[in-house]
Amino acid sequence: MISANILAIFYLISGVLFILALRGLSSPETSRQGNLFGIIGMTLAIGVTIISVGNFSTGFLYLIILLLIGGSIGAFIAFKIPMTAMPELVAGFHSLVGLAAVFVAISAFLNPEVFNLGKPGTIKISSLIEMSLGAAIGAVTFTGSIIAFLKLRGIMSGSPITFFGQHYLNLALGIILIGLIYYLCKTQTETWFWTIIVISFLLGVLLIIPIGGADMPVVISMLNSYSGWAAAGIGFTLENTALIITGALVGSSGAILSYIMCKGMNRSFFNVILGGWGATNQISSSKSKEQKPVKSGNADDAAFLMKNASSVIIVPGYGMAVAQAQHALREMVDALKKNGVKVTYAIHPVAGRMPGHMNVLLAEANVPYDEVFELEEINNDFANCDVAYVIGANDVTNPVAKSDPQSPIYGMPILDVEKSKSVLFVKRSLSPGYAGIDNDLFYRDNTLMLFSDAKKMTEDIIKNL
Repeated sequence: MISANILAIFYLISGVLFILALRGLSSPETSRQGNLFGIIGMTLAIGVTIISVGNFSTGFLYLIILLLIGGSIGAFIAFKIPMTAMPELVAGFHSLVGLAAVFVAISAFLNPEVFNLGKPGTIKISSLIEMSLGAAIGAVTFTGSIIAFLKLRGIMSGSPITFFGQHYLNLALGIILIGLIYYLCKTQTETWFWTIIVISFLLGVLLIIPIGGADMPVVISMLNSYSGWAAAGIGFTLENTALIITGALVGSSGAILSYIMCKGMNRSFFNVILGGWGATNQISSSKSKEQKPVKSGNADDAAFLMKNASSVIIVPGYGMAVAQAQHALREMVDALKKNGVKVTYAIHPVAGRMPGHMNVLLAEANVPYDEVFELEEINNDFANCDVAYVIGANDVTNPVAKSDPQSPIYGMPILDVEKSKSVLFVKRSLSPGYAGIDNDLFYRDNTLMLFSDAKKMTEDIIKNL
């Protein structure tokens, strides 16, 4: 059996590797290296934990079997899942992290001797607080992630689900949870512990259902943070250094990312983490699309405009991901470059369904990193751009975010696509985006709608080029 000091050193090394992984994942250029550091760190942490058990009994055999089953399922899902379903996958995995925290807390409460926490009825107060918080946050993460999964998958409506007094009910449940944790520590009654878990499961549902589809990328990041704090809480209960470090890293980085995304979408960070507190059922006042004329074109028109342009800005979105058009897009850009056209890519912070979604897809197609720019870096360039090629994006280019105070996306920074001399908008139809509102850009004089599958239209443009 490994000594406590050696165990702590290995856990510390794995923690350093996790920090290096986060550092690497902060940039597309170093993301592969960051992933490698994360894999090595997790392998080390799991391996050391298994060896530290020291008792190669039947229980150890069960552990190995379950690890192999779980790992095989995870690998199978990772290989089979399409990029378009990655947000749902992340939400689903977050739910499992939360549920694992709940199960560990239950095990620690019912069998405290195994974890050196005392005996039933005489568990250390600090351990009771830690396991209660870990179980509560884990339960909120589990049911909240399930709701996010259902919304992203389209099984549940992406529209906010609200009712009278909803936020005050959430507040009341939060206060009740604090009270129950106090009474649990005072009486160590099993009933209070189970009540904490049940209320937390309910709170997870109530926190996520009032959040609309436009804010779902922030929700994914927020739930990631919750799962980290749940793991950290359980790490303190188990006195496991690796779990504490990993949980704290995931929790803090998820919270920071959520804050950055809220700032990028002009959303209140506290509104989102408290379940849309202060949100309203806003409806855009823009006119119905049936009353407005639309100019539509074909691949030949698009090829002519881009071939004769001096600069083109590509704006990718979720439609590109669905059509898997990134490789065709790269071919089109290469053809334009041969004609002397300057081409760059504009990425909105919440393009797609999760942070970095578009960056990953473009990297998959070997798009050079120095041609990809974030909103703040490229937004001023649209005014001097000849053609903006919007492929599958919608809400992130909608001008009503700046003009319609009644719109649910009002105040959200958008890509100033409408300032381009010509806008080529690739979309299957005039249907609204994930926020559920019409896009005024469709009806602008400088917009040419290209109604088609993103991949097919791009391939047709390549032929015409």
